[in-house]
Amino acid sequence: MNDLLLRALRCEKAERVPVWLMRQAGRYMPQYQLLRTKYSLWQLFHVPELAAEVSCLPIDLLDVDAAIVFSDILVLAEGLGLKLEFPDKGGPRIYPPIRSKQHVEQLSIHAVEEKLAFVLETLRLVKKQIQVPLIGFCGGPFTVATYLIDSTSKEQFFYTKQWMKEDPQSFVELLTILTKASIIYLKAQVQAGAEVVQIFDSWANILSEEEFGQFCLPFLQQMVKELQLVVPVILFCRDSSIRYEQLVALAPTAISLDWHLPMKVLREKIPASIALQGNLRPELLKKSSSEIEKQVSSFLNSMKGSRGFIANLGHGVLPDIPFENVKLFVDMVKSATT
Repeated sequence: MNDLLLRALRCEKAERVPVWLMRQAGRYMPQYQLLRTKYSLWQLFHVPELAAEVSCLPIDLLDVDAAIVFSDILVLAEGLGLKLEFPDKGGPRIYPPIRSKQHVEQLSIHAVEEKLAFVLETLRLVKKQIQVPLIGFCGGPFTVATYLIDSTSKEQFFYTKQWMKEDPQSFVELLTILTKASIIYLKAQVQAGAEVVQIFDSWANILSEEEFGQFCLPFLQQMVKELQLVVPVILFCRDSSIRYEQLVALAPTAISLDWHLPMKVLREKIPASIALQGNLRPELLKKSSSEIEKQVSSFLNSMKGSRGFIANLGHGVLPDIPFENVKLFVDMVKSATT
């Protein structure tokens, strides 16, 4: 069993830096594109055998140090009794949209595990096939809320921002329900085999500092506090390297950082008890192999000797990145000495 990721999360000394990638199973892989010619995105998420096959692709093709279940943060909507669609064009759609206190009162968290049993079965299938840690995940309550509210609107975040401004109390009620549902969901993922969980609060960057403190941090704090009793928790937000102080105050196991500040600088600012993940800009992997080698070498050298470091990108792998460039990055991390 390769437990490098788990040791890094405990900030223990290891023979090398572990590496995995956000969105490591996806559109940049020819093997994934072949599956997409046969199956819809909805099928790939909802048929456990297919989702498990996609989840294992990066292990087979890249030999990364962790698997992450192939799913979507928005399946939680189905756990709440809503309908989720993945159209061929545009982003996912959730019906009916949630835009009022009355809508919030109709949501139920009583059957989250049963309604999301397909994800739990995927985890069990993947667990049987791998010799690396398995990562489960969900979206941050605020990020999931933006999709529940605005996935069908023409202007991004229009109704979300309106609701926050006009009725913050009922907006908080929605976030409270999403937090409870997310905790239930992640605990079920742990029961199904996840050894680590990551929370993706991808749209937290649209919030002001005051809004971030009101609509994001309290709910992330509740999730971290409850989930860390059973499993290591990695937090990811866009602008995480700028708002690292607020995230440090939540005391997660690890913070996944974007590229706005160098990782070396962040390591000096963030307590050594918190592991750091990231933080290369994904666009780097579109460049020439020589440029990738130069920048990745510099990046790894800057973190030499650091404990609690997990090499990753500052966001997910982009669909137009060449597969061989992703492999080059992974191979460079694996061949580097600590």
